[in-house]
Amino acid sequence: MTIRILHTADCHLDSPLQSLALRDPELRDRVQTATRTAFARIIDTALAGQVQALLIAGDLFDGAERSARTAAFLTAQLDRLHAAGIAVFYIKGNHDAENPITGALSLPENVHIFDGRGGKVQLGDTDVWIHGVSFAGRHAPDSLLGKFPAPVAGAVNIAMLHTSLVGAAGHDPYAPCTVAELAGMGFDYWALGHVHKRQVHGQAPWIVMPGTPQGRDIGEAGAKTASLLTLDDRAITVSEVPTSAISFLHHDIDVSAHDHADGLRAHLREALTALAAAQPSDAILRLTLKGATPLHWQLLRDRDVWQETLAQMAQDTGVLWLEKLRIEVTDDHAPSDASATDALGQMMRDMLAEPGMMAALQEEFDALLAELPASRRTVLAPTPEAAAARAQQLAASGAAQMIARMKGADG
Repeated sequence: MTIRILHTADCHLDSPLQSLALRDPELRDRVQTATRTAFARIIDTALAGQVQALLIAGDLFDGAERSARTAAFLTAQLDRLHAAGIAVFYIKGNHDAENPITGALSLPENVHIFDGRGGKVQLGDTDVWIHGVSFAGRHAPDSLLGKFPAPVAGAVNIAMLHTSLVGAAGHDPYAPCTVAELAGMGFDYWALGHVHKRQVHGQAPWIVMPGTPQGRDIGEAGAKTASLLTLDDRAITVSEVPTSAISFLHHDIDVSAHDHADGLRAHLREALTALAAAQPSDAILRLTLKGATPLHWQLLRDRDVWQETLAQMAQDTGVLWLEKLRIEVTDDHAPSDASATDALGQMMRDMLAEPGMMAALQEEFDALLAELPASRRTVLAPTPEAAAARAQQLAASGAAQMIARMKGADG
């Protein structure tokens, strides 16, 4: 008998999406419930694919936010699975452990929540066993592998663990362990959670981090998915199923071939239309214009106009929303065409190369950083090296803006 099991994690129900594009009231209304929509899509996939079980490997909830509406939504979705006879297995992650909802919910009978002591449950009358260990508190600095019961001999054994593994960038250590340790435990499939980027760490056994089903900011770019396990006898195959209601997207457009604004606008509209057609869901876009073009100074000088023009083009696709425009183009004119403004620009660049000038600018930048909340300072300049690089980048960008404005209509 073929058995299908759906694996997800890090749903973070009702976690707010973060983007500059959310200043648009229409977009804000559309994404306000994006995490719910993504979870509902997981339930839809489970029902349509006639799966036998749904695995939720931690962080179903988001932090300590208490919401009766979140609880009601979750119960209604799990009731849909209950009515179809689909089992749900859930382990608590660090966000769940601090959320008051998890201790107050009365979930349907088809939901099994593993506790912090660990345990195993047979999937119906199949030879599949689900093992899991929940976080007992919001922190788990030590490995939880010792709490897993031994795999059941002669059966397919699936283990659920919320973990940062070791050395996951941007993550504190949570239930740390290595891929080699997981592979040596004797389980057939590790259903992991915690890291929001999808990663398949192994296939013999399967060690899968499905990633979040709904990205929350531009740092979680790309369409998101859940993992569908298909078990034929003891053989396991894994495929991805789409989940995100809206995705975040980085995209570059080369503008080198254009030397007139009319042609450039037509090119940009065509490129955005093609990009929109390739998206599986609505997308919030961070767009970068690149290349060498005589429109270089005009693009820099009239950045606000181009920002609004591209925002409207994106919205006209019905799929894309512009979050931010980056202009990383260069001037393609010959040295003989250089103007007095170009000479001044070179002088400004030479000044920025002087250690004394850069030191003074760095001091100004550090003073501005000191006035920001610590959380924002960490994002903007997490290390002294990053602060120096950002100050250099801002100085160069400011110089380019000044030159573009001085060029005026000649750009």
